[in-house]
Amino acid sequence: MAFSTEEIERYARHIVLHDVGGPGQQKLKAAHVLVVGAGGLGAPVLLYLAAAGVGRIVLVEDDVVSLSNLQRQVIHGTPDIGRPKVDSARDAIAALNPHVELVTHRTRLTAENALDLIGGVDVVVDGSDNFSTRYLVSDACVLARKTLVTAALGTLDATITTVRAHERGPDGTPNPTYRCLFPEPPPPGTVAPCAEAGVLGALAGTAGSIAALEAIRAIVGFGEGLVGRLLMIDARSMRFETLSYGWDPENPLTGETVRITDLSAHAKAA
Repeated sequence: MAFSTEEIERYARHIVLHDVGGPGQQKLKAAHVLVVGAGGLGAPVLLYLAAAGVGRIVLVEDDVVSLSNLQRQVIHGTPDIGRPKVDSARDAIAALNPHVELVTHRTRLTAENALDLIGGVDVVVDGSDNFSTRYLVSDACVLARKTLVTAALGTLDATITTVRAHERGPDGTPNPTYRCLFPEPPPPGTVAPCAEAGVLGALAGTAGSIAALEAIRAIVGFGEGLVGRLLMIDARSMRFETLSYGWDPENPLTGETVRITDLSAHAKAA
């Protein structure tokens, strides 16, 4: 997959970078990445994946742009208010990097479409803003044997981790699933949405950029990454900490007694 003269200049800072180089940039060009959501987290993910030269980005998003989004959802602008987010994201990516193909699905990720959408990509980045989608995406990635980078925002805090549950660690133990870290979502109503509690806009950019970095790292294949580690960002005290977690033999997806073999429970929940 040869680069054009324009692509060589565009990606020059990657190509001369030891850990990426020409072979790594070729991997990025050949990669297919699914991004769930074009909101506060998904916006910087989309921009940085496109800037990095990921060849095909698939976006799943059903919302339209509102004025209150613009404090953090940097892929959209004031003229986009009222437009579908998939359309404004497409325009922004085309302006940023015409060598990237963006495939859009103006819909929600559901139990019915998740495996079809996830099955056709190499890496999934989840920037959704609700627990039901987050658990649906994580379960589907385990079933489809796909790498997942998942990020979540609080008011002044954020978390990012990478799940490669289809692989094993150096000691032969299965890599953990998202449910090894958080077995069940919190009860409804216990976590206020950002419309009620608020969210620091620049924090979404920080967490989304790190999620994009994790996806790029997974594609190119350098560094340690966040498999089995939860990165926690505290914007109030400006602290970055990591929590290590491992495979739970009681988890219902890859544990000693497998209880989740499809997404039917998510369909019932919806």
